[in-house]
Amino acid sequence: MFEELENAENKVVGLKQLLRGLAADEVVMVYIADDADGHVKEQILSAIGEKEIHVVNVESMRELGIRCGIDVAAACAAILKN
Repeated sequence: MFEELENAENKVVGLKQLLRGLAADEVVMVYIADDADGHVKEQILSAIGEKEIHVVNVESMRELGIRCGIDVAAACAAILKN
């Protein structure tokens, strides 16, 4: 599950970039940290709406940041279409 994120060439980290990718219909899979703020989760799920996008819950923002290869915590990330 995390191998796809760790090895993805096209990925975005953070709410703004994720929402931009969803609006452009470029997102294949979304990762959301369980401890992310509620309004962040709501914005993402609302933007996904009826789209058939797989959502993966990650235990913590810190773990998601590590899986994305960054030194800070991340509330969300996404894999984009190639």
